[in-house]
Amino acid sequence: MPPRLRRPVAALTAASLILAACTTREQRIGYDDGSDACYQRRVQLDSTGNFFAEDIIRGAVIGAAGGAILGGLIAAATGARGSNVAAGAGIGALAGGAAGAMGGYLAARQRQARDQAELTSLIGNDLARENAELERAQLAFDLLMDCRFQQAAAVREAHRRGALTTPAAQAQLARLREQAQADIALAQMVNQRIQTRGAEFDTAIATIAPDAKADYEARKTAAQRSAVTARARQPVAVRLRPDPGAPEVARVAANQPVRLIPAASGFAKVENESGQVIGYAPADAFGTRATGAPVRLGAAPPTPAPAAAGATDTRSLAASNIARRDNFSESVGTAEAAVRGGGFELAT
Repeated sequence: MPPRLRRPVAALTAASLILAACTTREQRIGYDDGSDACYQRRVQLDSTGNFFAEDIIRGAVIGAAGGAILGGLIAAATGARGSNVAAGAGIGALAGGAAGAMGGYLAARQRQARDQAELTSLIGNDLARENAELERAQLAFDLLMDCRFQQAAAVREAHRRGALTTPAAQAQLARLREQAQADIALAQMVNQRIQTRGAEFDTAIATIAPDAKADYEARKTAAQRSAVTARARQPVAVRLRPDPGAPEVARVAANQPVRLIPAASGFAKVENESGQVIGYAPADAFGTRATGAPVRLGAAPPTPAPAAAGATDTRSLAASNIARRDNFSESVGTAEAAVRGGGFELAT
């Protein structure tokens, strides 16, 4: 590189890295003014994102720095100023990070390992750590959504008792909806980081457990194909997760046709006639359209096993990692649909 260019490039590199590091928690999730009872849950979810924001390998840092420089230079060259240049650098960093890191994690581990057994062990340890953090992120998101939807239920109950007027209840629910939308945006950011790292792990998994992802996808596809159209035999509460203790986010009216996809613990994922997921409900609450007999669903898609301390079965770790990533992404999508739907209306 010509000497006259080294200093500007170094300055741009340093500036881009400082810019990325200076995003504070308050900028991401806002300040706690004491009015949001779920704020600490949001803090917990945000803290899980810190782990997934870390680069698995140095190649991601190099790629991000290069992308930030390129993005900033392009923005400046097109006449952008101030925050627009910073935005260009940020977009470049995201693209550069993805390009710089792709496949680099596996290559780095291969250089460190003396043989295939050591490579498998190294990747297995990384997967175990990743799975524990995925479990932590899932729990944080579940607790945040539970808090938010429970607040909405409390507002509806106060309105039902006459403790809140209709305008006051609607105003509170509108505020809760705004907060929930911010929660979803935060979860989407965490999910993006998870999926970026997941692409690196998929490359490694294909080397140490080549059939793990294909097996997961096959079982998931089989569950989708076993979906049935059914009708609620009576009004059915639809919940945010396949868990009887999860918040109610909608209701299916008696005789309302829905599409059911096998889920965990005897639950089914419920889709409306437009194909939109509205949540989860017990499969036995529905009957077939023809006879009304209880529906019979196929096997549920694979679910991640509880993290085991000192687990050494790399294939199981790989399968659990794939499922956990997919489950987190799906739970964010389900919550987003619930927020858009009736989850924050006076009547669910």
